[in-house]
Amino acid sequence: MTAETRAVTVLFDADKLILELHHDAEGAYHAFPGGGPGPAGKGVPRVALSVTEALHARIRPSGTAETVLRAWAEGATPHGPAALVDPAAAPPVRVRAGAVVIRDGAILLIRFSEEGSGSHYEIPGGGVERGETLEAAVLRELGEETGLAGTVGPEVARVWKDGRHEHYFLVSATGEVGPPETLDNYGGAPVWVPVERLPVTPLWPRRLSWRIEHWHRTGWPEHPAELADSITELNRPCSW
Repeated sequence: MTAETRAVTVLFDADKLILELHHDAEGAYHAFPGGGPGPAGKGVPRVALSVTEALHARIRPSGTAETVLRAWAEGATPHGPAALVDPAAAPPVRVRAGAVVIRDGAILLIRFSEEGSGSHYEIPGGGVERGETLEAAVLRELGEETGLAGTVGPEVARVWKDGRHEHYFLVSATGEVGPPETLDNYGGAPVWVPVERLPVTPLWPRRLSWRIEHWHRTGWPEHPAELADSITELNRPCSW
């Protein structure tokens, strides 16, 4: 059976999701039965996670996890076979690096305004050039879009969407936002938004926005979060 047609099993015990516990070079991660490496059930330990625990766990494959967590968070607990959807396994059509810059309780975003449709926001960043490291791309894009310099900290999230692989880093930035005429952000404008407003801000990637607010309050993840993001309705609250 190919990866495209392979299914995983969604299991619940009462109100907890049953997952396999695996490890890789970065530490522990979870997989749906049938979705991890090797034969399912062959000596692989299982754990039971609440919805809150599952929302902050590294669950693979991430595309399947998004479908399951979305349904679960919205009150429709899924069971049984589910398609294995793993956008991380596909060669990327584009690699993007983004800078999570927080200063005095506010996060630096790029605001895009369109007549008749309001505003939406993106995290500063852009495509990684040939031969460029992710960390170098983060600082170059931050400088081009905001005029700030900085120091790259830990990677906090990896997001897959429409063939793009996105890497987001905490960045300790210095300086002040530059004059608009010196910036290159495709018609957007750098703005500072209170971190506490992120859950209700039309920010893309949507599935990352509320997590940044959560991490800012409770502590940043030990390993990068792994998220598929098929969200297009940016004005809709996201809780999965």
